[in-house]
Amino acid sequence: MSATPLSSGGLLISARWRRSSRSTGMNNCVEAAALGGGLLAVRDSKRADGPAVLFTGPAWDGFLASVRADVPA
Repeated sequence: MSATPLSSGGLLISARWRRSSRSTGMNNCVEAAALGGGLLAVRDSKRADGPAVLFTGPAWDGFLASVRADVPA
């Protein structure tokens, strides 16, 4: 899996961020934005002006599969 850290400039300026549906409302979650070109940006909701990590579609799918495999339903 490959992910690239990005500063808040460039691609992220016009990103439309969505908060995790698992958020408790206490700003302790992640936000994601589709950037086009098959890229997904993920950031910490507590650091909206901080960096984000970029994933390709297959890398994000692999990450989610790994998380789901380690967390009991």
